[in-house]
Amino acid sequence: MSNRLNIKNETLGMWLGVIGVALFAVTLPMTRLATGTQGAPQLSPWFVTLGRAALAGILSTVFLLATRSPRPAPHQWKPLGMAVLGNVIGYPLLLGYALRVVTASHAAVVTALLPLVTAAVAAWVLHQRARLGFWLCAIAGSLLVVLFSVLRASQAGHGFGFEWADLLLVGAVVAASFGYIYGAQVTPSLGAERVICWVCVMALPVTLPATLAMWPTEPIATSAWLGFVYVGVFSMWIGFFAWYRGLALGGALRVSQTQLLQPFLSILASIPLLGEPLDVVTLGSAIAVVCTVVLGKRLSQPQPAQPVRAVSPRAANAEQS
Repeated sequence: MSNRLNIKNETLGMWLGVIGVALFAVTLPMTRLATGTQGAPQLSPWFVTLGRAALAGILSTVFLLATRSPRPAPHQWKPLGMAVLGNVIGYPLLLGYALRVVTASHAAVVTALLPLVTAAVAAWVLHQRARLGFWLCAIAGSLLVVLFSVLRASQAGHGFGFEWADLLLVGAVVAASFGYIYGAQVTPSLGAERVICWVCVMALPVTLPATLAMWPTEPIATSAWLGFVYVGVFSMWIGFFAWYRGLALGGALRVSQTQLLQPFLSILASIPLLGEPLDVVTLGSAIAVVCTVVLGKRLSQPQPAQPVRAVSPRAANAEQS
């Protein structure tokens, strides 16, 4: 009976992981809808960043009050604060500015490095070790992203150089990685859902007044408002419910593999939402980067310990004699 229950929980965890990744993947095209482009700007990236956190903060307040959640312990405030800087401010702000310049498909390739960068931050912050092969895959994936960025800049007539938006995307990946790791530090003790709720509530004294102060006075397209609501409700809040619960039920190592679907889902979602073409170079780059992530994930597992061969007393005496 226990084995059957474990299998059922693992299956449910995998599906919740897929749901969370799917919700996160649509963040890229929805953010581009919300912010618009340089030629046709909509909502300010600052407004989208603060406003989506304020919306999630209001929902989080209702959730915490309804569930009578206790306040975090004193030692939990610092990791939660780091998660605020990484996931509430850093990632959405840098992503919002970048998506005014590059397509959502372009951003999906760069942000495909998120699992590897998160592992690197975990090795530094949490002192986790990985084998040499893992780091070789991380370097290979980074080189693929560099090659893609240079090729894209060349095709756009910018010469063999980087677009400044690529640096913003890299910064967004790093910010998200730090937010994930510091949030993960308190997840076992605080609870998966309460981590993201307290993160959003902590930022609410800043995000809510700033959102009201920056409320747009000019007409904004309905599609931009729809994108804003999506990133506030699903990307900043509900997506984390499914993601962290899936990790708890199905096992972090197993369920984390579903994150490899994110760049493909982002590219596919950009086709109907933004009318972006399915570019062969972008799709090929995404496949190559994800392959390095898959291989790196496998090589990140420690070497299995060699079993110790039991020696009977009679055999030991025979060897000594």
